[in-house]
Amino acid sequence: MSGILWLLEEEDDWRDAVVWARGITAPELAARIGGVPDSIPAPLTDREAMAILWDEALDDDAVIRVGQAGVWSFAIEHGIPYAGDRLAAVSRGGAETLRLDPCVAHPPSTFTYARDGDLVCGFGIGEEVWRWGTHPDFLLPELIAAGVLTADGEYARDDVNESSVERDRHTLALLETRFDLTLPREEIEGRPLRAFLVR
Repeated sequence: MSGILWLLEEEDDWRDAVVWARGITAPELAARIGGVPDSIPAPLTDREAMAILWDEALDDDAVIRVGQAGVWSFAIEHGIPYAGDRLAAVSRGGAETLRLDPCVAHPPSTFTYARDGDLVCGFGIGEEVWRWGTHPDFLLPELIAAGVLTADGEYARDDVNESSVERDRHTLALLETRFDLTLPREEIEGRPLRAFLVR
């Protein structure tokens, strides 16, 4: 399945943040996030990455797995999501970066977008009325056109008769279309990807 809406189908299982980058390769994305070169010699599956985090003898708190999806490199963050604090720096030199974090411990899920070293905008998914960044209204026209917000910046969705998953689907669909995002589900969930410990 292409696109990113399948993340919502995972519901409680969507636990790992995803970073996309345009303008840099997957290995460069890993390095900018803090991936240690040659720290994991063989590609890892999702389960193998989690096993490293649970291995107390290794004492590692973050693993990323990287790949390519269309024009975007991507990184799946397992464990501590370090890229959240590093996203602007990851985008230096003319790159673009996007990040979706399910924020399992502290909902809501969040979206952030950085370009050329600048954190352009971000918001909570389902809390799009509160936006931040140097250009917090960067996606406001798209949020209005998608029926997420009204023209005066208020909620347009019916939060009484609509589930949070269905509400969030509108925002993720907007992001998928606006940035031409995709994430190969079969590859993410079952196949080994190049992996790095993050320090």
